Amino acid sequence: MDAVVKKFVPQVPHQPGVERPSQAEVEAAVRTLIRWTGDNPEREGLLDTPKRVAKAYREMFGGYDMDPVEDLGRTFEETAGYDGIVIVKDIDFHSHCEHHMVPIIGKAHVGYLPDGKVVGLSKIIRVVEIFARRLQTQETMTAQIASTIQNVLKPRGVAVLIEAEHMCIAMRGIRKQGSTTLTSSFTGAFEDSPEEQARFMAMVRNGGK
Repeated sequence: MDAVVKKFVPQVPHQPGVERPSQAEVEAAVRTLIRWTGDNPEREGLLDTPKRVAKAYREMFGGYDMDPVEDLGRTFEETAGYDGIVIVKDIDFHSHCEHHMVPIIGKAHVGYLPDGKVVGLSKIIRVVEIFARRLQTQETMTAQIASTIQNVLKPRGVAVLIEAEHMCIAMRGIRKQGSTTLTSSFTGAFEDSPEEQARFMAMVRNGGK
């Protein structure tokens, strides 16, 4: 298929007015947190922990340095007239709750109705990954994925379903393990048509049968 590359105004990845601290400042902050737990950051097992944490955070929150608009900018118009639903399901992701900075672990299911062009399936996965690798609430992440795909790809509709377990529930507070949270967001034809919503949900739950 021939690719059609179009230019989009990129989103600003970083929050306005946020200046990243230096490596030394990050490591000092981790040492403070270790002392806060009641442990000694100078003991052998923890000596390199501040450096490791800084490196891990740079990876886990790398979504702030990525632009989902750029990933969706390469589309294909040679579709042989296909205009049915396209679904990428069971997209595993790890994110972090913006309230307690502990993990959110789940799966995302993303569908859209093409309007003359499609996007590479891996690009849908990338959009999920980019938003997951930021401090998040599940509700916000669900809406961000749907609105970004809708605004950039401009399909006839977008459907997003996310199911995830929140460690802020499993590890602290009520401490209930195994409970999951479901969120969904629909645009265009999916928002307007309960039948399209039902079809998306059935394909996600029944493997397209």
